[in-house]
Amino acid sequence: MIPSRAGRDLIARRLHNQRLIASTFHDPAQVVAWHGAVQAQEYAVARWALGLRCNGTVDAGVERAFDEGRILRTHVMRPTWHFVAPADIRWLQELTAPRVEAAMASYNRKLELTPKLFARSHRIVARALEGGRFLTRAELAAALSRRGIAASGQRLGHLMMQAELDRVICSGPRRGKQFTYALLDERAPRARTVDREAALAELTRRYFSSHGPATARDYSWWSGLTMKDVRLGLELCKSALVRETIGELTYWSSPAVPASDPGEATYLLPIYDEYLIAYKDRELVTGPHAADAGAAFAAGFPHHLIVGGRLRGSWARTVGRNGLSVTIAPFRRLTAGETRQVKRAVERFGVFNGASIQPTFFP
Repeated sequence: MIPSRAGRDLIARRLHNQRLIASTFHDPAQVVAWHGAVQAQEYAVARWALGLRCNGTVDAGVERAFDEGRILRTHVMRPTWHFVAPADIRWLQELTAPRVEAAMASYNRKLELTPKLFARSHRIVARALEGGRFLTRAELAAALSRRGIAASGQRLGHLMMQAELDRVICSGPRRGKQFTYALLDERAPRARTVDREAALAELTRRYFSSHGPATARDYSWWSGLTMKDVRLGLELCKSALVRETIGELTYWSSPAVPASDPGEATYLLPIYDEYLIAYKDRELVTGPHAADAGAAFAAGFPHHLIVGGRLRGSWARTVGRNGLSVTIAPFRRLTAGETRQVKRAVERFGVFNGASIQPTFFP
């Protein structure tokens, strides 16, 4: 159990380190590089996760950074979709891909996907994309099919994921609402490679600088690395981090910086936001509302209302004929002051999306 005062301080520091408070960033690519990787499974709202941490950025600006290749989206770490910086994508994949491949091995056997077949698939995909071509998953599936490789459904997904893990492909620009793939060598020609220990130290430093204070168990969950690697990473960069005991747990972070009390600062966080998803233990933020969040998700409210750093409700966005709308589902009755803060948070979301939004409260 974390004492209440220590809990408030820990929350304040996480909000600061995640750049939800006092961000100095003006480019979404800076946000991605600072965090090391930012989960981007739900692309439409993952852009908002970057906008929350970036001054003066609107949705079109994040989309432009993605289409220009200043932000890439690929399967890495746990694995799921993440935004990563072009300079980092190669060493991140080299470091974390072996763990992903181990997790996927049984599925690949069931799908009759062998190393030999992956190598052949990679050659076909690379040939289809070379010369700066950007192709959709369906177009690459057709190229594979023409060469006698069955590629549909889950099998196609695994073929594409392995090509990402093997540093053959990454995201290209969107074509309308469709995603495309590109050759990694062409999309990120200056992607760095470093030795394994250097990569481990770098990822460890970035995680605890951007997400700390956090535990070793949190980092293992976020990165997909073994606890053995986590301990080695902490040893390699111990001079850049500080260690402290809060309650009964050991936390690591960058050297302490003053972090102001968030007060009733209110955020509409998207589903899978780093503020929640990046930690194995989320009780400090969710408090008694973890079950409420699960029920709200089932009822169609997948996103998180955060007040003062803690979970206080859920929300949903709807894109209809009349534009973008937001519905707030608090877990308890909001005070007048909290309602004003929520409306300001909705207004900020509207500015990001170029829309004027008046929230609806449910029930």
